[in-house]
Amino acid sequence: METTTPSTATVADISPSASAPACPRPEWRVADGFTDYPVALEAMRAHAAAIRKEGAAERVWLVEHPPTYTAGTSSTPEGLLDPRFPVFEAGRGGQWTYHGPGQRTAYVMLDLERPHGTVPPRDIRAYVHGLEEWIIRALDRFNVKGERREGRVGIWVDEGGGRENKIAAIGVRVTRWVSWHGIAMNVEPDLTHFGGIVPCGIRQHGVTSLWALGLTPTMEEVDSALKAAWAEVFG
Repeated sequence: METTTPSTATVADISPSASAPACPRPEWRVADGFTDYPVALEAMRAHAAAIRKEGAAERVWLVEHPPTYTAGTSSTPEGLLDPRFPVFEAGRGGQWTYHGPGQRTAYVMLDLERPHGTVPPRDIRAYVHGLEEWIIRALDRFNVKGERREGRVGIWVDEGGGRENKIAAIGVRVTRWVSWHGIAMNVEPDLTHFGGIVPCGIRQHGVTSLWALGLTPTMEEVDSALKAAWAEVFG
């Protein structure tokens, strides 16, 4: 069964099986340098399959990509305004996304038949809500108030004067109850690079980053915040 849920930027391909007990915490890996998007896509696909078929360890994989545009399953040609960077089909839910230097992308590969902290088993909406909460709590460590918005995927920051800009994107795929893809948080990317797309299909609002908000954390500090916030949400 293949379904798409644009409101949660999720693609699900699931089938029933016996429930499973809680499992150990996932392994965390940080990629060196920049990871080409097709390399990441194949690595995710292979590891998600290994979790499903062989009981491999769950994984949170932190990467940076070279400048790249990716198309989700709900993307349309009109959302690609200027293909100045390589363009790839992602296979995740959602629409257009930019990845590039200065953005922390976290790919999350979990067996969703098992409970994970506040997220019950076999509940994709709860899983996406957990990803949102993870980002919000990580941002809170930098005194940034990240917020959900009804009908708008991702995490948003109110910058005053009626301006609400996206600071983190979420796009998920679930195959036989194993998740892959994940989140992308803007730390210090070149925000002009988002001008080649309509990010997540939302024209009325822009994008921001921690550095654009006047903060200057290192990527290592962001990774530490993500790891600490993960424990609060996913156990």
